[in-house]
Amino acid sequence: MGEPQHKKYDIETWMPSRNAYGETHSNSIMGEFQARRLNMKYKTKEGKIKYCFTYNNTAIASPRILIALIENYQQKDGSIKIPEVLVPFTGFDVIKK
Repeated sequence: MGEPQHKKYDIETWMPSRNAYGETHSNSIMGEFQARRLNMKYKTKEGKIKYCFTYNNTAIASPRILIALIENYQQKDGSIKIPEVLVPFTGFDVIKK
């Protein structure tokens, strides 16, 4: 966890070549750190000016998720089977050479 982060949540995905899980998604609670640097403020109901709390997110780390998809779904013929849950978004179910 970096210095400005108050709390961090990671989602990790199995990567066979590493024989370990690797971070593919991240959510960090930054507190006032980024808001102070950006001078982002809000006014409370009582009229007090305060710095906002901010979050920093990596919705999907593209290179790392591609590594996990390829390593976990590559077939013996070299093709890559698309997981069923992703087929509606890709419009195809396999990637061939």
